[in-house]
Amino acid sequence: MKKAKAVIVDLVANAGVVVNGTDPWDIQVYNEDFYTRVMQRPHLGLGESYMDGWWTCERLDEFFFRILRAELDQQVKNWTMAVHYLKATVMNYQTRDRALKVAHKHYDIGNELYVPMLGKSMAYTCGYWKNAKNLDEAQEAKFELVCKKIGLKPGMRVLDLGCGFGSFLKYAAEHYKITGVGVNISKEQIKYAEESCAGLPLEFKLMDYRDAEGVFDRVVSIGLTEHIGHKNYRTFLEVASSCLKDDGLFLLHTIGSNFSETATDPWTNKYIFPNGHLPSVSQLGSAMERLFVMEDWHNFGADYDKTLMAWHKNFVASWDDIKKDYDDRFYRTWTYYLLSCAGAFRARRIELWQVVLSKKGVLGGYKSIR
Repeated sequence: MKKAKAVIVDLVANAGVVVNGTDPWDIQVYNEDFYTRVMQRPHLGLGESYMDGWWTCERLDEFFFRILRAELDQQVKNWTMAVHYLKATVMNYQTRDRALKVAHKHYDIGNELYVPMLGKSMAYTCGYWKNAKNLDEAQEAKFELVCKKIGLKPGMRVLDLGCGFGSFLKYAAEHYKITGVGVNISKEQIKYAEESCAGLPLEFKLMDYRDAEGVFDRVVSIGLTEHIGHKNYRTFLEVASSCLKDDGLFLLHTIGSNFSETATDPWTNKYIFPNGHLPSVSQLGSAMERLFVMEDWHNFGADYDKTLMAWHKNFVASWDDIKKDYDDRFYRTWTYYLLSCAGAFRARRIELWQVVLSKKGVLGGYKSIR
């Protein structure tokens, strides 16, 4: 244990973090077994020991910003993580049956959690903070940005692959007079979408994206790609292409990784997004070949930091009202999830991309919109 403690103390010091220090990003360790646990299973050990109350940090987001910016996670990889990534390389963790696991584990755990956390937009994806003063403005700005990027016009028919709570289609129908179809595997999200969009010319289907059919003027996917997996990117893009008119546009909105890997980290995979995977530029680019022309690639990953911090603020503010349905361990789990992700985006270890694609290239060129 003494050796493990010395290694951890010296390692985090390289990121300006002091064990039991006085700065808000310093960690406070309450169980000495913490050090061995982290050394043996870095990602799981760090996350699970936080969930168990073995350590805490006043500004968890700042702690993660510092250790990820210093790339300390790359220095503590061990064989268990190697096995995790090797399995994801060989196996397809995002088959139809496996895809349902994230709906049960994450998206169907109760809208009483999501309604206060996400705000009036009910958008569970990154907001666009260029001119926004708060979360609601940032999410509306994101919707408007998407509409402008794909050139929405009244009467167009839009397909939303992985439609979430129906937020984008609702905005597009109300502001651009479109009709649309949203597909999703989350029962709770589909139920919410149908209720909130009652009376609008929108249809929501509980189905896997691989079963989407029809012909549409525009196709969007806002936050689905993170659940598709590297073995299925080509299939996903083939579905989008087959559903899109030859002169249409497809907007792909996704979190992205700076590195080509095959799986997410073990803690996130186990507790937050089972079978998730963040695509890299090369993985998406390879899957696009001979299907699409890349017209525009927009990175505003720093905005996800602000979005996550706003969600966490709402989560904490609403906890007294919703905690009867959860427990203290859930509170620590979601605090760790939201703030570690905020730190990762702040450190620029992960990104947020909006990619505009056409089937044959926009004649005369596509005008990028920011």
